[in-house]
Amino acid sequence: MYDDGRAAAPAAAVNTAGEKVWQELGYRSMQPSWALPKLIALLEDDPGLRTGSRLLHQVDLITWRLAGRQLASDASHALKTGYHLVEERWPHEVMAELGVPEGMLPEVVRPGSLLGTVCAAAADATGIPEGTTIVAGMTDGCAAQIGAGALAPGAWNSVLGTTLVLKGSSPHLVRDPAGVVYCHRGPGGTWLPGGASSSGAGVLSQRFPGADLDALTAQAAALDPDAVAYPLVAGGGERFPFRAPGAAPFLLGHAPTRAAEFHACLLGVACLERLCFDYLDHLGAPVDGPLTLTGGGARNAYWCQLRADVLGRPVRLPQQAEGAVGMAVLAATSSGTGLQEAAAAMVRTAREIAPRPDRTARYLPVHLRFIDELTRRGWLDRTVADHARRRAAP
Repeated sequence: MYDDGRAAAPAAAVNTAGEKVWQELGYRSMQPSWALPKLIALLEDDPGLRTGSRLLHQVDLITWRLAGRQLASDASHALKTGYHLVEERWPHEVMAELGVPEGMLPEVVRPGSLLGTVCAAAADATGIPEGTTIVAGMTDGCAAQIGAGALAPGAWNSVLGTTLVLKGSSPHLVRDPAGVVYCHRGPGGTWLPGGASSSGAGVLSQRFPGADLDALTAQAAALDPDAVAYPLVAGGGERFPFRAPGAAPFLLGHAPTRAAEFHACLLGVACLERLCFDYLDHLGAPVDGPLTLTGGGARNAYWCQLRADVLGRPVRLPQQAEGAVGMAVLAATSSGTGLQEAAAAMVRTAREIAPRPDRTARYLPVHLRFIDELTRRGWLDRTVADHARRRAAP
C-alpha cells in the first residue's frame, strides 16, 4: 500500500545502488512504499525466493490468468520496480548489486502493446470471449488521466480519492531533486509527470465517520469560514507536494462546530492542491493547460467550485470519470489509432466550472497562511514556498 513504510532500510540500499539511474529517470530516489524496496525486503526475509521465483505486478497475475501463461509486463507498472524508462530496459547492473536474479524480472513492453489472447479456461470463468485481445495497460493514476483526456502538454488530471493524485503531460522529462514527482512514459515521446499525496478526501471518513456528508456540505457552504486544516490521511507523513515523514495534521483558525471543521478540511485539500501546482511549476513542468477533476471528491459540487476558486482557474468534469474509460481508450490504440485521437473520440466533458474572482481573492490569504505554517514546521522547503508566493502575487 501507498502508506506502507516497512521497507525503509531496503529503500536506503536501493537508493545507494541505483542513485545514478534514479537521477537519470528524474525522481532521484525511491520511496519505501515503492515496489523495488519491497522486493528487496521480501528477498532479505526469505533468501530462498531468489531461486525459481518470478516477480509479478498485480496486473501481471491477471493477464497470466486471462491468457493461461505468463505475459509481458507494461512499463507503467514496472516503473516503481526500477525499470529504466529512457533506455527501456531493466538496469541489471543495479539489480545484480541488490541481489535480484535476472531471471526473476519479467519482459517489459510499452503500454498499448498486444500481449496475447484470452484462453478457453479464462473465457469459461469470466464470460470474455475466447481469443479476445489482451493489451498492455497502465497504472490506475495513468488510467484516470487518459480517461480524463489530459494528454496534451500542460493538461492535468487531479484525482481526489482517499488521497490526492495529480497526473499531467509534458514534452520533456520532469526531474525532481526532492524525489516526490516522477514521470511515466507517455505516447509519442511525451512524459506523464505526477505525484501522489498522503492527504485527500480520506480525512473526511476519518474525522466524520458515519456522517451525512451532503448535509455537512450544505452547512459548511452556508458558513463559509476561513479556517483551514492540513488534511493528512496516512500516518507515515507526507509524500507530495513535499516529502516529510514527520508531517502531522493541524488546524489554522477557529472551527467550533462540525460543519466548520468539515469546511476546514475541504479548504485544506484545495490549498494543498494549489501548492501541488506551485511545486510542479517550480520544477519546470507545464501547468497551464486544461485541468480535469475526477475521483470520488469530484462528485461534491460545492467542493469542485471551492477548488476552482482556490486554484483561480477553470476546471472540467468529464462525463465518465472511471479509470476503465482510460484503459478502453488505450486499448483502442492497439489498432494503430493515436492515443490523443482515441481520447478525443471517446472522452466527453460534462461541465466546466469557472473560478469566482471574488472568492479567489478571499481564499488567497488563507492559502498563503497555509504555506507559511508548512514552512514554519520545517516540512516545506523555503525556495518552494517563495515560488508559491511569487505565483500568488498579482
